[in-house]
Amino acid sequence: MNNNFDVIILIGRPAAGKSEVIDYLKKTQSNERSHRFHIGEFEEIDDFVYVWETFEIDDILSRNGKSRVWSDEKYWFKDHFIWNLYIERISLTYRKKLAADLHYHEKTTTIVEFARGGENGFGEAFSYLHEEILKRAEIIYIKVPYEESVRKNRRRARPGMEDSILYHSLPDEKMEFYYKTNDWEKLTANDPNFIEIKGLKVPYAVFENMPEKTDDPVKLGAELERATAKLWSLKKK
Repeated sequence: MNNNFDVIILIGRPAAGKSEVIDYLKKTQSNERSHRFHIGEFEEIDDFVYVWETFEIDDILSRNGKSRVWSDEKYWFKDHFIWNLYIERISLTYRKKLAADLHYHEKTTTIVEFARGGENGFGEAFSYLHEEILKRAEIIYIKVPYEESVRKNRRRARPGMEDSILYHSLPDEKMEFYYKTNDWEKLTANDPNFIEIKGLKVPYAVFENMPEKTDDPVKLGAELERATAKLWSLKKK
C-alpha cells in the first residue's frame, strides 16, 4: 500500500512559509519524508511560475509595440479572471502528469502551491480546481496574520531575484490590495477537518506559523509532522 499522499494543496498568504516548507522537504531524505510526513518523491506545481510568465509575455509584447494582455506596465492585473486562469493551468498541468503515467502516484506526491486573498479568494480558487486533483487532495494552510505576511514579504526580497520562488516579493500596496483579507476562517468555520468543494469533502490541517517556525528546521519539521499526521488520519477514515 502506498504510504504517501497523492496531492497536497499548500496554501497561505504571501510569504507565510510555503516556499520554506517546500525547500525543507527538498533537503529531507526521501525515506524520512515518507516516514514522517507521508511525502516521498514529489513534484511541485506553483502558480507563481505562471504569474511571472504572464509578466514576461506582456513585457515582450510591449517591447514589440503590441498591447499588453493581462497586466499594465506596473504589473497590476487588468482582469480578475487571471487568478482563475492560473488555477486552470495548475489543473491542466496535473492532468497531463496523470495521462503520461497511469502509475504516477505510486511513486510521486504532487504539491500544489498558491496564495490568494479577498473575501472569496481561496473559495473561488478551489472551485476552479479539477476534480482529479480534489478527489486525491489534502490541504495544508500555513497560518500567519496579514501583518506577519507583510513583514516576511519585505524580509525575503532579493534585488535581481524577483523571479525566484524563495525570494520574490510584492510591493506593500499590492499586498494590501490583494491580500489584506482572506476567506480561510469562513471556509473552515463549520468543520474542523473538511472543506466541501464541488461535493467532495477535502481534509485540511493548519500549520501554525506564529511564532515563526519556518526559520528553524527543527520547529518546521515538528509542526509539519503534526499537520500531516492529522491529514493522514483523516485520509484513512
